Amino acid sequence: WWDLVAPVGPMEDKKFLGAILAFAQSIQGGEGLQGLTRSGGLPDMVGLITTAVVIVVVICVSGLKVSIPVSYAKYRGFRGTFPIKFLYVSNIPVIFAAALFGNVYFVTQLIWQRYNSTNANFWLNLLGTFSSSQNSLNPIGGLVYYLSPPRNLAGLVENPLRAGLYALLLVIVCVFFSVTWVEVGGMDAKSVAQQLLESGMQIEGFRRSSAPIQQLLSRYIPTVTVLGGITVAVIAAFADFLGAFGSGTGILLTVGIIEQYYELLVKERVSEMFPAVRAFLGE
Repeated sequence: WWDLVAPVGPMEDKKFLGAILAFAQSIQGGEGLQGLTRSGGLPDMVGLITTAVVIVVVICVSGLKVSIPVSYAKYRGFRGTFPIKFLYVSNIPVIFAAALFGNVYFVTQLIWQRYNSTNANFWLNLLGTFSSSQNSLNPIGGLVYYLSPPRNLAGLVENPLRAGLYALLLVIVCVFFSVTWVEVGGMDAKSVAQQLLESGMQIEGFRRSSAPIQQLLSRYIPTVTVLGGITVAVIAAFADFLGAFGSGTGILLTVGIIEQYYELLVKERVSEMFPAVRAFLGE
């Protein structure tokens, strides 16, 4: 909100900080569509449009799922579906990736300030080099340079190699964390099949045994795990490249939290209307 209408300024481009106010000044000054973008990482209308687009895309992608028909063994006639979402692990991978990149960035800054402030050490330069300006450190080379994305459209155009390597690293790390989270979080096909049996549910057309259910779930869970990790990484990178407000990770986290609260309300409502499904819902 502050980035939208902040009446602070004038900034480097002699306009207000807020993107909407700055765009209004651009229109008033006769700049036209050139006022959609701003230099220096300042909030602009491209970032606002990107934020709205990313939110819509995340909501749409979150709704994609494969529904497997299930029935409750103790109550004949009670049927439902077991959804396997396309974003099977939600935004967990990109949160872990952002934390990993942030920690590497922080540690590299400390090492640079203590041992390589002149960028003279070849081996430490591979880890990261910085330039100091206005009491801040900006990466200019090394690994950390490619672990931090360009934050606006101008930076993307000026250095597409940096953007491409950042996106590639983010995708690889997100896929790794997706697979790891599924294995350690009890979300793999074997664990889910066992959970279905213990809750009294069964998949129609299959006997009450974990082996055939696991085989069916194995068709979907590994695939959506990898594709979900790639998708959240691409969305986060796209949002960062175009200067979305709050960063791509922040948008994914915000939408994910709102979605979880909505699902919690629906879950409570369903358990009140159908007490028989409480065991399946883990209550």
